[in-house]
Amino acid sequence: MAKNQRQYRIAKLISQAPISAQQQLVDMLAEEGITATQATVSRDLDELGAIKVKGPGGASIYAIPDLPRDQISTEGYLKRVLGEWVVEVVNSGDLVMLKTPPGCAHVVASALDRTRPDGVLGTVAGDDTVLILADQPMGGAHLAKLMRDVAGLPS
Repeated sequence: MAKNQRQYRIAKLISQAPISAQQQLVDMLAEEGITATQATVSRDLDELGAIKVKGPGGASIYAIPDLPRDQISTEGYLKRVLGEWVVEVVNSGDLVMLKTPPGCAHVVASALDRTRPDGVLGTVAGDDTVLILADQPMGGAHLAKLMRDVAGLPS
């Protein structure tokens, strides 16, 4: 089976049932006669832009965002995401750290990457922390203030 066909099936499975683990996808694909390793499924999920979200009952499940990975988002989208998920903003030098609830940092980092705000060179997301590298003209302190403003947090 071609990679794009396998990825299509993965996306379809994710849209039809709550899937919480890569091995679960491997098993579901096998039931359909599709052989894939956990490593292959992991790469496929990454290429599809799949993320873990809180599902019914609070379980973490895979989802594929509606936005294509290369689509640029609006500032309104960024404001909505930061306002909902960012709980703290601090900076040190040219680094800005955004704190989120557990399991939510990738959503915020993705919104920043897709919105491409001025002053942001890049992001790195953990489980509950997003690290932003500010460009030299903007600086970390100014970017942190902007992120607080966008998120609706007190300066």
